[in-house]
Amino acid sequence: MKFKTRLSLDVAFKYIFKITGLLVLAALGGILAMLVYNSFSFFLDVKPLDFITGLEWNPTGKTPKYGMLPLILSTTLVTFGAMVIAIPLGIGTAAFIAEYASPKLKNILKPVIEMLAAVPSVVIGFLGIVLVGPGLANVANLPNGLNALNGAILLAVMALPTIITVAEDAIHAVPKTYKEASYGVGATKWQTLCRVVIPAAAPGIIAAVMLGVGRAIGETMTVLMATGNASLLPEGMFDSVKTMTATIAIEMGEVPYQTTHYFALYAIATVLFFMTLIANLVGEFFINRFRKYHAA
Repeated sequence: MKFKTRLSLDVAFKYIFKITGLLVLAALGGILAMLVYNSFSFFLDVKPLDFITGLEWNPTGKTPKYGMLPLILSTTLVTFGAMVIAIPLGIGTAAFIAEYASPKLKNILKPVIEMLAAVPSVVIGFLGIVLVGPGLANVANLPNGLNALNGAILLAVMALPTIITVAEDAIHAVPKTYKEASYGVGATKWQTLCRVVIPAAAPGIIAAVMLGVGRAIGETMTVLMATGNASLLPEGMFDSVKTMTATIAIEMGEVPYQTTHYFALYAIATVLFFMTLIANLVGEFFINRFRKYHAA
C-alpha cells in the first residue's frame, strides 16, 4: 500500500513539475508574442533599419523621430561600465569568502551581501542623486553628476550580490581533491586559487556574470534617476544618457494609446528582450564550452 502511494505521488509530482515548466515557457512565449505583435504595428509606419540606426529619439517633436541607436548605445555603455566594476569585485569577493575568510567572518559577510540585494532600487537611485552624483561632479569638475558613470556605479552595486552569491557557490563546489592535488605538487594557496579553483568553477562564474548582466540591462528606476535621461549619442562615461528601460518607464504613462509612439515603446521592449536573450545565449555557449573542456 505504501509503495503504491509513493508511486502515485511520484507520478503526480512528475506531471505537476512538467505542467509548471510548460507554463513558464507559455508565459515567456506570450510575452514575446505580445511584444512582436505590437512592434509589427510600429514597423508598418517606420522601417526597422531606420528605427535601429536612427540617431535621434524625439517622438513628440513636430516631425517625430524614432531613432533608437542613442538608447541602445546608452544602455550598452552603462551596462558595460557596471560590469567592469562589478565583475572583478564580485569574483574577488566570492573567492575571498570561499577560500580565505574564517567561518566567523563568512557568517557575517554572506548575510550582509545578501541583504544588499534587498535594498530597493529607488533607494539606490536616491543615493546616486544625493551622494554619488555630487561626488563625481566635484571630482571631474562637471556641472552635475547625472551621467553614465553614475548609473554604472549604482548598477554595479546592485549586481554585486547576485555575482558574489552565485560565484561563491561555484567556487565552493569545486572538489577538494583538485586543491589537494595542487597543494601536493607544491603550489601555494594563491596559485591554486588562480590556476585550479577559478578555472574549475568557470561555468558557475560565467553564469553569475550573465545574471549580473541581466540585472544591469533590465534595471529601470536606478538609471532613470541617476543618468540624466538625455537621448543623445553618448561620447563618454561623463555624458548624460537615456537607457531603453528608462525611456519605456518615462514615456509609457503619458503616451496616447495605440499611436506610433505607443507602439514604438513596444518595439524598444522587443529589442531589449532580444539583447537580453542574446547575452544569455552567449553565456550558455561559454558555460557549455567550459563543461565540455572539463569533461574531456
